[in-house]
Amino acid sequence: MLKIYQLFNIKFVALFVGIMLLTSIVSYVGLKSIIVSYNTENLKNVIKISADFLTKVESLEKFSQKIHDKTKYRVTIIDADGKVIVETNEDKTTMDNHSHRYEVMMANKLEFGESVRYSKTIGVDFLYVAKKIIYKDKSYTLRLSMGLAKVLSHFYELSIKIGLIYIFILVISFYTSNRMSQKIIEDIGRIKVYLDEISNKNYKANLKVKYFHEFLEISLLLKNLVKKLDKRDRQKRKHMAKLRLMNKQRNDILSSISHEFKNPVASIVGYAQTLQDDPDIPLKVRQKFLSKINSNGEKISKMLDRLALSVKLENGDIPTKLTSFNLKELCEEVVTNISLKYRDREISFSAEDIKIKADKTMMELVLTNLVDNALKYSEAQVELKVENGVVYVEDSGIGIHSEHIDKITGKFYRVDKNTWDNSMGIGLAMVSYVLKLHDTALNVKSEPGKGSVFSFSVKSLIV
Repeated sequence: MLKIYQLFNIKFVALFVGIMLLTSIVSYVGLKSIIVSYNTENLKNVIKISADFLTKVESLEKFSQKIHDKTKYRVTIIDADGKVIVETNEDKTTMDNHSHRYEVMMANKLEFGESVRYSKTIGVDFLYVAKKIIYKDKSYTLRLSMGLAKVLSHFYELSIKIGLIYIFILVISFYTSNRMSQKIIEDIGRIKVYLDEISNKNYKANLKVKYFHEFLEISLLLKNLVKKLDKRDRQKRKHMAKLRLMNKQRNDILSSISHEFKNPVASIVGYAQTLQDDPDIPLKVRQKFLSKINSNGEKISKMLDRLALSVKLENGDIPTKLTSFNLKELCEEVVTNISLKYRDREISFSAEDIKIKADKTMMELVLTNLVDNALKYSEAQVELKVENGVVYVEDSGIGIHSEHIDKITGKFYRVDKNTWDNSMGIGLAMVSYVLKLHDTALNVKSEPGKGSVFSFSVKSLIV
């Protein structure tokens, strides 16, 4: 396995060489393109100027030779059938038909035809530019060309010089990086010694780095880490004390739940034993006892169902089934159902027509728990209303002290410890779970002796 300074050197060299190669390739391609483009324009200009004098030319051979002598460009004239009739640099009789040469074909279609290719005749790369001309009422193609070898040779010489400069810079950079790596190794060695001291519980050990400020920052971070570890140990002890307190509270909750179950269970057992011990009990009394047994059994069943439901909601085991429905109609249904349970109580209701997309069963559970909770802790009128996308449940009951407001949505938490009923203090916890599933939350405002307002927003659920 390579060490950090070795990896640093290898990656540095690889990056440098890669940049050098990429720069060379880009420079070559770019410069060649510029050279070709520049010389193409020169050839076009020469052809244009030469074409202007065709009317005064008596011999195409002399005309071509004159252009060659003045410009040093290779001049070729091709007739309409593709036969080379003039060639300044080679024997025209040995040259094949040029009608299918790219630059010749393009000159017949456009103003100029141009191409760069390897010339088999001369054996070097050539730049060709051709143009269709008219001489003595006949169509010809005038083609000028130049070799790129001499032009590009200057670029190759420059590339070699640049390459030597790159190599010199690489050597200097490699030497510098190697020296830097050695200093890094020295500082890392000091850090290792320091860590050994820390592992031996010597928290007063000192770390002095010579070369790099970053390693000094690391040493400071390590010292802070040691302080945090000591602090975390103290926090851990406090946390254990809290866990013990929570276990005690849980035991108290279980004891309270057990107490809630004892009453209906004791009633069931008492009535059942009475019926068993006295077979001659009158039919009316027997039916009354059986009704009490059934009522207490249903009470236990409901408490168990609520416990199971709260656990499933807390663990996220109940998937939400989103449907679109009218919130006002659901509120009316909840008020009607609760009014059957509290026949002597008044529930005020007002709502705007809002269609939301949510789990209707869960929302019914939320509304039922909030209204039922308000009726239990208030003897006056309870109001359920929906305004501007917010649901409110208001009562004018005993209210809640500020120190209890943040805790009432906790599971099994009850403000009045002596008023346990079959809700077991899990109603508001279930409300909180359901609203969280719908990306909203329960807000509570209360004043002791004046009442409470429970609300939650459904704006994000409106469709």
